[in-house]
Amino acid sequence: MKVIGINGSPRGERSATLRLIIAVLDGAKEEGADIDLVNLIDLDIKFRNACSACFQEGRCVEEDDFPGLYAKIKAADGLVLGSPVYIDHVTGQMKLFIDRMADGIQCQAFSGKYGCSVSTSGDHAEQEVAKYLNHFLQMLGATPVGSVGVAIRKDRDTLTRSEESARELGKTLAEAIRTRRQYPEIEAFHERYQKKFEAVITGEKPEWPGDYERWVDQAWVW
Repeated sequence: MKVIGINGSPRGERSATLRLIIAVLDGAKEEGADIDLVNLIDLDIKFRNACSACFQEGRCVEEDDFPGLYAKIKAADGLVLGSPVYIDHVTGQMKLFIDRMADGIQCQAFSGKYGCSVSTSGDHAEQEVAKYLNHFLQMLGATPVGSVGVAIRKDRDTLTRSEESARELGKTLAEAIRTRRQYPEIEAFHERYQKKFEAVITGEKPEWPGDYERWVDQAWVW
């Protein structure tokens, strides 16, 4: 069982968000997971320019760090996303990462995988950002199992207390992976989303052969 944490904070190793991600990973490790951690600020990830090469060829043609990261997280069973709140949303580093995952969404590349999200803020929007990150996981085909959001300035001790909640979230994540836990509402979302992209993929078969082959390989279309 492999679980990877993705830290979207530009503060990297000095970030409060990282503390929550590490706590989640520690909880997953206690339940037998092999863990890994990536600070996006350490990577060269370019902005998406709508070239559509990933749709056409099934691979990214950018010569940066994203293809290697994408391969690493696709090989994992669980994904932990974390971002502080920057002007009511995720950081630029996290948004670059998300935007480069368009092919992952269209191919439902994380179908059968699980994830969770954490977020920190000064005083607001941490719950909304965590919810957005979990929605992104669902768009990829993954099943989010929960989130932890912390408004640090409201209570200076809240981050320390929330690390225990994050650790429990990590245990829940590992248990869900191990038992293939089902969440009916999320399964219904995946069913609707897959039907949506089936129409897109089959309609664009000549233009996007890479993605079409992925769907054929998964026996989603034939």
